[in-house]
Amino acid sequence: MDAIALLKQDHTLVKDLLEQLADSTSRAVKKRGELLQQIHVNLKAHTTIEEEIFYPAFKEAGKKEEEKMYYEALEEHRAAEDLVLPDLMKTDPATEQFSGRAKVLKELIEHHIEEEEQEMFKDAKKLLSKEELNELGARMETRKAELLAEFKAAA
Repeated sequence: MDAIALLKQDHTLVKDLLEQLADSTSRAVKKRGELLQQIHVNLKAHTTIEEEIFYPAFKEAGKKEEEKMYYEALEEHRAAEDLVLPDLMKTDPATEQFSGRAKVLKELIEHHIEEEEQEMFKDAKKLLSKEELNELGARMETRKAELLAEFKAAA
């Protein structure tokens, strides 16, 4: 699978999980906890393969505009993973505060996905050959499998 197809597949999964979380009520404490854990694991694996493999290849192949996109994408990852998600994970799932933080995380990630898919991926298709995208995709699939196995072992 090429790199872009793999990342889009991850985007679909995470958006679906975030939608389920946003649609849950404060009474669905167990469900919220499970969804949050799935979001955390899938988001961490996704952002890691982007940051380790895809983004550097994109930045290397591009020019000034791609470098700008690269750094913006890293900051969006940092905002979601280091700021919003940890706060959400420490919040009582039975509260309205949880609902508010879940909504903010969902909006942040949806904005990031939209920018990646409409700008970065479009540029990547022009900058990287089909072979390069396939090679990146293979490396990313392998790394993602390693990460998911590590997360399962740690759980």
